[in-house]
Parts: sequence; structure tokens; C-alpha cells
Amino acid sequence: MYADHAKIAVRSGKGGDGHVSFRREKYVAAGGPDGGDGGNGGDVIFEIDPGLNTLAAFRHHYKFKATDGEEGGKKRCHGKNGESVILKVPEGTVIYEASSKKVIADMSGENRRVTVLKGGRGGKGNMNYATPTMQVPKYAQPGQPARELELFLELKLAADVGLIGYPNVGKSTLLSRVSNAKPKIANYQFTTIIPNLGVVDVEGCNGFVIADIPGLIEGAAEGAGLGHEFLRHIERCRMLIHLVDAASVEGRDPVEDVRQINEELKKYNADLEHRPQVIAANKTDVIFTEEGQEDPVERLKKEFEPLGVKVFPISAATGSGIKELLYYVQARLDEIPKKSDLFPQEYDPEMMMPEDNLPYTVEKSKDEPNTYIVEGPKIEKMLGYTNLDSEKGFAFFQDFLKTSGILDRLEEAGIQEGDTVRMYGLHFDYYK
Repeated sequence: MYADHAKIAVRSGKGGDGHVSFRREKYVAAGGPDGGDGGNGGDVIFEIDPGLNTLAAFRHHYKFKATDGEEGGKKRCHGKNGESVILKVPEGTVIYEASSKKVIADMSGENRRVTVLKGGRGGKGNMNYATPTMQVPKYAQPGQPARELELFLELKLAADVGLIGYPNVGKSTLLSRVSNAKPKIANYQFTTIIPNLGVVDVEGCNGFVIADIPGLIEGAAEGAGLGHEFLRHIERCRMLIHLVDAASVEGRDPVEDVRQINEELKKYNADLEHRPQVIAANKTDVIFTEEGQEDPVERLKKEFEPLGVKVFPISAATGSGIKELLYYVQARLDEIPKKSDLFPQEYDPEMMMPEDNLPYTVEKSKDEPNTYIVEGPKIEKMLGYTNLDSEKGFAFFQDFLKTSGILDRLEEAGIQEGDTVRMYGLHFDYYK
């Protein structure tokens, strides 16, 4: 089965803890702190691999994790950074946060490599905290924690033109004739279960990429048959070629076929109703009309050309009418501006909120004057998810101090303006 979606769990690496140690050497009477910094945890990175066209690699492998950074060492030794995990995906893969289905990243266009989860930063060793008033710091910063996320991956093909229609109307035959694709061709329901991409080279024109979308049926928008498996691939197409069996070889009405498939497109995504479309009336080489019976191609033209949808009689088997169809499609593509079809980011893992029910303590330091120590799992978690070097991150940190009740607890402990607040080696002056 074609793998165009997958659910996986990813984990970044934990930052290594900073080290607490002191220089102890012969003939050095008062060696200072020399604890080194911890290494950074590895990232979770997604990267486009042009050689891939499915998400099959994620079918039987669910969990992916980067390695943790190593703890800092004595003599100012920096811990080794963790190794990142790089996940290769085909172009067109959209990465969602699994529970909310909000977009994290769209691996298309210029988005060739995206870091979805940053590894935790390594903690600073006690060598960083020596001051004239605190020459023997006995604490170091813990490494930031690892982050975990469940993701939903969905592949949406990136093609200029989507080839749509009921099963067995000749889509694969047409694709094989007009492009370099080699699709499987046979005469039974759902012959094509893998969307095929081909490059169409039109003499004297730019050429375009065409996708053979497997046969749709009535009810596809509700998931009938393999509807949802294939409709997602139409969303990025700039134009649609709607192929119908004008000869009614299987007894279906071509006019009604067009109406039903268009209704399925509308139900799935209302924007598809207005996507530029052309009708290719196929199998004209086997049309036999009795005297007095209206030609099916003329019926299609009367029904849809007043709506702005041009109809081309063709035969994918003999090649008749195909050149005219392709030149028309190329001309229409030249008129349709190439716009970015990237799905915008809706979920930023960097702004993940820490759990509110984790404990913390606020105490006045017994060793350092006018200093208050705030620590505990809640604080460590918050610092692990917050980049204090960025304006957005620092604003989040200030709001966290207020909404979590930490400022109230500090005032209850007797803090005054100008006093120092220490959180795992980070120092802040307190002002109202």
C-alpha cells in the first residue's frame, strides 16, 4: 500500500549538566572553580530527500530520538554535544502536531531542512559563577530537559497539473503517452494505488509536472474507497485535467461523472471548486452513436463550456487530440501565477508550555546576602523550554513569573528592590 501518511514520536536530546568542581593542584593554595559546561542535546531535524516519494520509512518505525549532551567535567572540560537525529522525507511532506493537527512545517519549496525540536542547552559549570563576592560557587546549572512530541506526517504531492477522474477512464494511459512516467495499466478497479508523477515536455513551451491521481469515486470526500488517501494530493495542483470516458465503455454518463467528481472535490476542500480545470473527453476512437443520438463530446461542451471549462476530444490510446490539449494546458499554466502553496506554521514547538502542577520552592539564601533562591521541577522545566536570549522568550519568562505566583511568593519571603533572585545559576535583580 502507498505510504503517504504516518504517525511518529520524536524526542530531542537533554542538555548535559554543568559540573561543580574546584582546582586542586600542588602549590596552588586556593584554586578556584573549574567545573565545565554540559554539552547541548541533539536536535530533531527533518530534511528533504529528492530520492524519496513515500513515507514508507516511518511505517514500522515509530520512535526517533536524538542523544543527550554529556555532563561537563573537571578542569573546565566541556561535555560532548549530543548527536541530532535527521529524518529524511519526500518533498511535499507536511508535519503536524498530532493531537491538534496544527502545522509545524511544510517540507516544500525552499524548506529543504527544518529543525522541529531543539535539543536542550547544556548547563553552565560553576566556573561561570565566580564573582568577587562569591568566589566558591557550589552550584552549576542543570542541562535543559529533552522535549518530546508526537507528530503526524502527511505527503501532499507537488505537481503543476492533477489528472483526475473515475477509475478506468484512461488516466494512466494518458500519463504514459505524454510524460516519462511508467504507470501500471490494466482494466480493473483501482489499478493505480500510487499517485504517479511525470514531466511533460511540450515542444516550444516550458513543460510541466503532471500527477496521475488514482481513481476517485462518489463518496470519496467521506473516505469511500481510497478517497482521502488520494484527494490530499490534489490540493497543491495549479490546474486539473478532468478525464472522462466519452464512449461510456462501462455504461456511465460522462456528464454525470464530471458533476459527481467535482462535487467530491468541493466537499473535500471548497477551494478546489475554483481551481482551473479542463475536460479531456477520452476514448473518442471507440464512440459509436446511433442515428438521432447526440454526440457525447457535444453534450459535454454544451454542459460545461458555458461555465468556462473547455472540452477537448482525445484518444489516449491513439494519441489523437492530445497535442492540442497539452498546448492549451501549458498556455493556461503560463497565465496562472506561481504562488507559494506552503501551509503556514500554526504550532511552534519552541513555545511549548511547561506543566502547571510541578512543584517549586522560594527561599532566602543562608549563604548569600540579599539573595533569594527559586528552584524545583517547575522552574527547571520552564527554563528548558524558554530561550531567554530572544525578546519573545524573555517576555514569556516575565509573564511566567507573574502568572505562576512566583513574584507573590518572593514578596512573602521579604524580597526588596535591588535584591537578587537566583534560578539554577541565573541571576536577576528584583524590581517592581
